[in-house]
Amino acid sequence: MRLKNLIFSICAILLISSCTSYKYVPYFQDLKQDSIVTEQINNYSPLTLQPGDLLGVHVASLNREADAVFNYNLIRPSSVAGNTTGTGEINGSVAQNVIVGYLIDNSGNIYLPTLGSIKLSGLTLLQAKTALEVKLSQALKSPVVEIRLQNFKISVIGDVKNPGLFNIANEKININEALALAGDMNTTGIRKSVHLVREVNGERQYIPIDMTSKNVFTSQYYYLKNNDVIYVTPNRDRALASDSYFQKLSLLFSALTIIVVYLSR
Repeated sequence: MRLKNLIFSICAILLISSCTSYKYVPYFQDLKQDSIVTEQINNYSPLTLQPGDLLGVHVASLNREADAVFNYNLIRPSSVAGNTTGTGEINGSVAQNVIVGYLIDNSGNIYLPTLGSIKLSGLTLLQAKTALEVKLSQALKSPVVEIRLQNFKISVIGDVKNPGLFNIANEKININEALALAGDMNTTGIRKSVHLVREVNGERQYIPIDMTSKNVFTSQYYYLKNNDVIYVTPNRDRALASDSYFQKLSLLFSALTIIVVYLSR
């Protein structure tokens, strides 16, 4: 009887210790649950261009033939089989899309045919559009520029359902949307220990974010930038669940429990 009670006690301890407490699971725990809360959005600022950004540029003016030399359309089809698409999928029988554009070099410039270099690093897309139209007016009459960031991507890794690298179609995405793209955090992900890794102007920042607080919505890091990495720290339960030794130990105690129950009949 003592052996039976001991084994049941050990199994109960293992079960309790391996269960994630509910209080650590919900997001935004300090948000009022019984009333509508309204606040101004004042923490978003348009992203600024950096070296390594790839710009899709389309130019239109009164002279279409002259426009052609400057046009790096947003997407161009490729006839080369087996290229990867923007989502990373491979199809060997269908022509794929190849991203092309103007790459901002390490000095922050792009090079325009016949017109030379123009500095765009540090500008927003709207400011870059204006700067390009001014520059292109040297060669074109009343140029109008469309410009997009072609290689905007983020990574979500750690204790999420579907970690991966995600291409973003526009320049405005927040951390909640990024986690949604990755299938959300697992219940074993530590909401208080989400880290944003960001590279800006040659520096790397490691920024802690507490997803249990509604203050994340007003954080200056709520909106993401190109090449941001989000890491969700797994809790101890996740580590134990992936530990083969712990799994074998659990199986052993389960087997002993069955034996004791059988012998006690």
